[in-house]
Formats: sequence, C-alpha cells, structure tokens
Amino acid sequence: MVIHPNQAPTDEQLSIIAEQLGRPPRGLEAVAATDSHGRPLVLRMAPIIDEAPFPTLYWLSCERLKVVLSRLEASGVIKELEARLQQDSEWLASYHQSHADYVRQRWDFMSDEQRQAVEQRGYSQLMRERGVGGITNWDQVRCLHTQYAHHLCGDNAIGRWLDAEHDVAASIP
Repeated sequence: MVIHPNQAPTDEQLSIIAEQLGRPPRGLEAVAATDSHGRPLVLRMAPIIDEAPFPTLYWLSCERLKVVLSRLEASGVIKELEARLQQDSEWLASYHQSHADYVRQRWDFMSDEQRQAVEQRGYSQLMRERGVGGITNWDQVRCLHTQYAHHLCGDNAIGRWLDAEHDVAASIP
C-alpha cells in the first residue's frame, strides 16, 4: 500500500474509481492511498460538494475492502467495538484522538478558498465537531468503511483494532 494524500488521479485511476463507485466521482480531490498496483484504495474528498458539506474526508473505494468490512459490520462488530470503548477509557481516549486527527486533517487539506466557503456557508462548527465519517457522538462507531479509510491515511484506533483482530490489511492486494 502507498499513501499519497495529495496525488491527483490519473486517467486510468479515474476509470477504476468510476468502476468502483458505479459512477464518475464528484468532489474527488486526490487518490490518498493505492494498493501495490496503483489501484485506488482511498479517495480524499472536498469538504463541500454540490453546495453541501460532504460527511467524510476519506472515502474507501476498494471493493475488496468494502466487502470485508461490510461482513464485519453485519456480524455485529460495531456493537462489540462500542461496548469495548465504554469499558476501556484508555482506548476511548485513543478513539477520540482518532476523531481529532480526522478533523485536523480535514482542515489542513482545505485550501484558503475552501475554508472561506465553509465559513461563509456556516459550516465551520460542523466541520470542527464532526469526526470520522461525519459522526457527532465520538463515543459511537458509525461505519467501519470510513474508520478504515482514515486508518489507511491517518491515525485511527478502530482501524488498528480491525487489523489486529481481523487482519483486514491482508485484503489489500
């Protein structure tokens, strides 16, 4: 896997992304992570798409990873994670730090024009309070896909757990 948060997609990658998503991407700013063959794993998205705040900075585009994570969600892993977070204050603090890292990255990637647009539209507070995947309650886990996308490009406690307990990284070609 290769992380490159500012890499503009090539024409070939755009074609792959359209195939992965089932449509051409909107609001794509960069291919943030690729597999060893250069195929997109994670997309970095614009903060505002179609005049509305986009809920996630990182979008998991890899079909293989989406299937693995969907199966884990269906098996009840999110409830297991939320129970563990409530029982382990140290891990909960690490998870809160993951959200803080996500918010920081979102702001750091914004251009001056994007920050200005966020502020003019009244989205500043929303962009500073919503964590991974746009979640408002940092004690809950909403979506393993957004957690893992952030893990591949940042510091994410849930992603580390997914690799340690379920070897999700083994699904990356």
